[in-house]
Amino acid sequence: MSITFESSKSARPSRKPRRTTHIERVEAAPFVPTAKSFAEFGLPDSLVRALGDAGIAAPFPIQAATLPDALAGRDVLGRAQTGSGKTLAFGLALLARLGGGKARSKRPRALVLVPTRELAMQVADSLTPLAKAMGLWCRTAVGGMAFTRQADALHRGVDLLIATPGRLSDHTRQGTCVLSDVNFVALDEADQMADMGFLPQVREILDLTPPGGQRLLFSATLDGDVKKLVDAYLTDPVEHSVAPVTASVETMDHYVFQVSHQEKQNIVTEIGAREGRTIMFVRTKHHVDRLAERLRASGVAAGALHGGKTQGQRNRVLADFKEGHTPVLVATDVAARGIHVDDVSLVLHVDPAADHKDYLHRAGRTARAGASGVVVTLVTHDQRRTVRRMTERAGVRAESTVVRPGDAELARITGAREPSGEPVAERRREPHPRRGARGGERHGADRHGSRSRGFSGHRQPRDGSRPNRSGRGPARYQGK
Repeated sequence: MSITFESSKSARPSRKPRRTTHIERVEAAPFVPTAKSFAEFGLPDSLVRALGDAGIAAPFPIQAATLPDALAGRDVLGRAQTGSGKTLAFGLALLARLGGGKARSKRPRALVLVPTRELAMQVADSLTPLAKAMGLWCRTAVGGMAFTRQADALHRGVDLLIATPGRLSDHTRQGTCVLSDVNFVALDEADQMADMGFLPQVREILDLTPPGGQRLLFSATLDGDVKKLVDAYLTDPVEHSVAPVTASVETMDHYVFQVSHQEKQNIVTEIGAREGRTIMFVRTKHHVDRLAERLRASGVAAGALHGGKTQGQRNRVLADFKEGHTPVLVATDVAARGIHVDDVSLVLHVDPAADHKDYLHRAGRTARAGASGVVVTLVTHDQRRTVRRMTERAGVRAESTVVRPGDAELARITGAREPSGEPVAERRREPHPRRGARGGERHGADRHGSRSRGFSGHRQPRDGSRPNRSGRGPARYQGK
């Protein structure tokens, strides 16, 4: 029976939540690629060929651990750090199980829920070429983008829908999306959705899907509100864990730099002038813009990312960061939850994180997919004890040292150097002429212009192509 809404006050169908009888836990190997090939999982030949064409043959541990159970129809709990390849872990399972079917108008067949717009686009960027290889349509429904364009795509039929909770709730209330055919659901970054207050919407969405459907839930932690979600909506799930809950990543080094108020800006600028890709975190949107301006004035090419920018602006800033035009990205915590870019060699907490969870989310932007990375927190004298307690709760052993501008130790740890002093203009891209509303979208591009660019969790050679200049297309992301 179809479920539609005439208004936001329409009655939702009642259903008794499914209860977990037990959780089967399976610990997987440390984070290194495994010898098993994707072909051994019994995936459709078209999927295996698409992975092979991209140079991907050996799955990462989270993929090798969860795929057999997910392909067998089991409910799965996956716990792994960011950058471990979770997108392919649930994406391959969903696409394989969707093979051979056809979506009806307004009724997607599978759903991936993620906390942020950027993450939704990146998941789509990874899964769209795989869906195309299967003859399936993969689309996104996120806030900040045209509602009517998303509704049009849903009307024409979507096999795999990747959505944020808020925008998907809007579609269900308006009747442009009906979830009665969604028998496969993946919840990605469930702990982040809980931290951002999205779980009530997630519950409403899950209540609209068939109660016997398969659930795949991936999260860094599986306690608190996430545990309640698991108990209510997953049936006898098997849990696979490939990483501890804390930030004890062997390839990540943590430092606490004690600085004075007067010298802090100069130290930040010298770190910004280093070689390599750097993300700097600050507390407020105003501070993001101000710091980025100061860095550019000193000769450091820096971009600013926060929730006050339009989606097109955020896409362009991320694209410039990914392509190396602006090697320094200054961001707030909320924006950081959608940043999944490989080769970030340094994370700098210009303002210390508010708590240990935010610290872990920030730190997770580096040392991705087995690469090495450095995490540095700047603290003034009055912040030392608070930061020490926070890093202890995060499971981090951070080396503490006092630094000043120009110090050899500062340069040794971060690669800091004297900036050029020549102001750098803020990079602005001219809008690309708009294409037809439907042109190209049935040929591998998602609703926002994403093309076949990458597969989560695996590094790929760059081919020099650029993202859609209209502001609708995300940069290429290869890990999650």
